[in-house]
Amino acid sequence: MEKTIIKKFSWKRWVVLFIILLLLGWIKIPYYYSQPGMAEPLTEMVHVDGSKKEHSGTFMLTTIQTAHATPLLAAWSYLSPFRSLHPAPEELTDEEYDERQRVMMEISQDNAKIAAYTASSHGRVNITNNGVYVSGIVKGMAAEGYLESGDVIKQINGQDVKTAEELLEVLSSYEEGDTVSVTFRRAGVAKTESLTFAKLPAREGEISKRAGIGIQGPLTDRTVTFVPDVEITAGAIGGPSAGLMFSLEVYQQLSSENLTKGHCIAGTGTIDEMGRVGPIGGANQKVVAADDEGAAYFFVPHQYGAPNSNYVEAKKAAEAIGTEMDIVPVDTLQDALTFLKTLPEKTEGCSKRS
Repeated sequence: MEKTIIKKFSWKRWVVLFIILLLLGWIKIPYYYSQPGMAEPLTEMVHVDGSKKEHSGTFMLTTIQTAHATPLLAAWSYLSPFRSLHPAPEELTDEEYDERQRVMMEISQDNAKIAAYTASSHGRVNITNNGVYVSGIVKGMAAEGYLESGDVIKQINGQDVKTAEELLEVLSSYEEGDTVSVTFRRAGVAKTESLTFAKLPAREGEISKRAGIGIQGPLTDRTVTFVPDVEITAGAIGGPSAGLMFSLEVYQQLSSENLTKGHCIAGTGTIDEMGRVGPIGGANQKVVAADDEGAAYFFVPHQYGAPNSNYVEAKKAAEAIGTEMDIVPVDTLQDALTFLKTLPEKTEGCSKRS
């Protein structure tokens, strides 16, 4: 009788434990989890009309894998310095976050193309700014219930705003209690709403002194055409951090120069239309991804020597994993191009390390 009771108790205990583990792996907490992703060749993602793609070597973008965190993933993140947790944006749903990442990737691709075409002098670029894309709304602010993610703002009080910079400049002239009319397009239909400025939620560690209507992450909506035409197909990869590497691959195909000289070159960094390289998240994780795929060089934002730059983070990661991969700091596309000209020719291809 005693043995039977013990067996039944043990069986029930395992069922309860299984249910607890299931819940810990399913319940979402207000954080995103990330870990090293992949280093992926850009040759097939980028296509410039007329390019032959006969170069040896390869440029690779680097990614991190992200997911909405659960208690199990949170615990898992503490077992390695290359796994991390980041607070989820309170103003965005998972769907809005994914949409913002998609739009930021599109803008990053356009910036990469523009920077490469401008630097190479082998093509022409035409840009038309259409307004300001709304990527999210701050909860509790005036825009909530009136504007939505995906709207394109065209005017403030009848004044045209064609870029995110213009919108922010116009809005900065208003104070708490002021009311403005906002004209925007949603699914091709023009709408106008009156919104009143209120004090914005305070950022962590500060007392809010800013006023606004609650537009989250404004981005310039634009139409860009290129001659010759160029396409970038990145699949499910989101965000702006591949900008630098996209620009290098576009430049190589546009100019027909063998920039890699047979080397396997990975990297990360945002890029703007002027070719300036900006900081990204997860530099240490991307070093791991690049090393796993056999990269010999890794471009990373230098941030003009800032003490906590992506370059410093990447150097520490490289030392931690004992890689022979060279970490190359850059502030501009031209910095990367200048470095590439110093590389010796190499005949053998990349070899994956893991």
